Amino acid sequence: MTGASDSGMRLDSFPRLLRRNATRFGSSPSYREKEFGIWQTETWAETHARVRDLAVGLAAMGLARGEHAAIIGTNRPDLYRAMVAIQSVGAIPVPLYQDSVAEEMAYVLDHCGATFVIAEDQEQVDKVLEVADRLPALRKILYLDPRGLRKYDHTNLHPLREVMEAGRRADPRFAAMVDEAIEAATGSDTCVMLYTSGTTGRPKGVVLTNDNIIFAARASSEFDRLTRDEVVLAYLPMAWVGDFIFSMGQAYWCGFCVCCPESPETMQSDMREIGPTYFFAPPRVFEQMLTSVMIRMEDAGPVKRWLFDRCMAVARRVGPRLLDGRPVALIDRIAYAIGDVLIYGPLKNVLGLSRVRVGYTAGEAIGPEIFEFYRSLGINLKQLYGQTEASVFITQQPDGEVRADTVGVASPGVEIRIGENGEVYYRSPGVFREYFRSPEATAAAKDAEGWVATGDAGFIDRESGHLRIIDRAKDVGRLADGSLFAPKYVENKLKFYPNILEAVVFGAGRDHCVAIINIDLAAVGNWAERNNIAYASYQELSQHPKVLDMIQAHVEAVNESLAGDEMLSGCQIHRFLVLHKELDADDGELTRTRKVRRRIIEQKYAPLIAALYSDAASVLAETEVTYEDGRKGVIRGELAIRNARHWPRRGERAAA
Repeated sequence: MTGASDSGMRLDSFPRLLRRNATRFGSSPSYREKEFGIWQTETWAETHARVRDLAVGLAAMGLARGEHAAIIGTNRPDLYRAMVAIQSVGAIPVPLYQDSVAEEMAYVLDHCGATFVIAEDQEQVDKVLEVADRLPALRKILYLDPRGLRKYDHTNLHPLREVMEAGRRADPRFAAMVDEAIEAATGSDTCVMLYTSGTTGRPKGVVLTNDNIIFAARASSEFDRLTRDEVVLAYLPMAWVGDFIFSMGQAYWCGFCVCCPESPETMQSDMREIGPTYFFAPPRVFEQMLTSVMIRMEDAGPVKRWLFDRCMAVARRVGPRLLDGRPVALIDRIAYAIGDVLIYGPLKNVLGLSRVRVGYTAGEAIGPEIFEFYRSLGINLKQLYGQTEASVFITQQPDGEVRADTVGVASPGVEIRIGENGEVYYRSPGVFREYFRSPEATAAAKDAEGWVATGDAGFIDRESGHLRIIDRAKDVGRLADGSLFAPKYVENKLKFYPNILEAVVFGAGRDHCVAIINIDLAAVGNWAERNNIAYASYQELSQHPKVLDMIQAHVEAVNESLAGDEMLSGCQIHRFLVLHKELDADDGELTRTRKVRRRIIEQKYAPLIAALYSDAASVLAETEVTYEDGRKGVIRGELAIRNARHWPRRGERAAA
């Protein structure tokens, strides 16, 4: 474990960790980036030199200690280096979601009082310039990609590479300022400010210190025995705490290599070339991978489909047992080895997961069927539970104790307790210092003893000692008959089906549950093509009778499985409709991390929900949408409402 021989060295900031990495293993790779189809490799020594040049250049431009500098763009080594360069002058990096519209950026940039913005390209520069007159603190905009920016007013607009070159030639007093700032930094200084996804309101600026991040990075690296030989793929939003921990915190603590794909569109093929050994993805990514697999298998011939089904039946029975080190009969080992040659190995290679030693998913609950599919292939996929406010880690699953229905045990250094109302609380050295400029929100989330309210309902499993999360505490409720209502659990079961992209279930205080469903255009479009179903738009495909029949079959299969769950059998869906548009972050329906904004959907689609609870066979929907260029429009459509068969609970008769 890197760091074990670092006794006596101060490793309480990223600039100091970078200096250690450049000294101890300067020739080892720090970053790989694919440009024009070729992987470019950078060493830790080169990273250290480039960060220093940029830091001196920023100091010469006037970036001062305590100021905030925003980072906007996709995963690029230049932008990761920029965060450490900002820290090297004593300033605070604030990554923003690159797909945010200008209005969303305006709020964050104004709220944090950003004086500098480092943007990836013309698109991001344009969004900042659009709202610049509302940002009184903003002084400089730096950009990485110069394409399209040649004729812009460059009074306060500068190429990032020129700032680095200026740093190399700058007056020595600016280099001395950087050295002084690095030496003055302490563990209690702010490391980064990350904004929450804003599921219930305006995003909050979470202030995380060097001690918070470096503790979480060190403890989690030791938990999974990470070394500087790991290879990770950085593709998740840089504004998300998970990317900051994996691509910055753990990478700098361990000294492993971070690889940046050429573009979001090439991520999957780039992943196959890199072959990460340590991989994190939210459930949606694993769902998309599974959807692509199922689409390919549906297109395959009958012999290949038969072979896939037979081998996967063996994998589901044997794969998780092998991963956990449990006894497996010789005949099953042989069958699994044959399946690995014929199916599992090639499939993992196609997905880019052949070399994964440790994989994690978090952000939302993953469907148990999806989770078990990957573990059956021999991929050591585990769940963790965390929050931005915790520097990610609250719980993790130890090897050999991985279960689909829990999120593991308390991470090293973390304490967990369950409140009287079932809400989960935690405290640890990774707990955030405060919400920026919001003492009331800080006091509401964190008490005087450091306990943080997660907002999630859960309990400790008596048998295993693992934490089980039921749902968001505010979303867990009761049906009119008093039975438990946990919508996220049902939604995850629905999203196991590749044809269902998103689902939102309603039922609190009602006699029964209803659902609004999004189809997955790629999966359903592929199915339509194979079945000679013509369509001209997402809206037309979503309302095709055969598509509705297929979705109804999925809903009824979920109902049948829920009927056997004593706790959640009341959550069976009685009526549903398929929405005529995808839920979209630009329309305020999802967060930038693709979490459903349930309350907004409940308000926006109130007429549809009312129709679901009536006897209507259809409902006219008029919905405002936001186009890519920011224009607004309205789409209208008559949406069919279907009744779904549900299974009896105690004393009930089956209904059609």
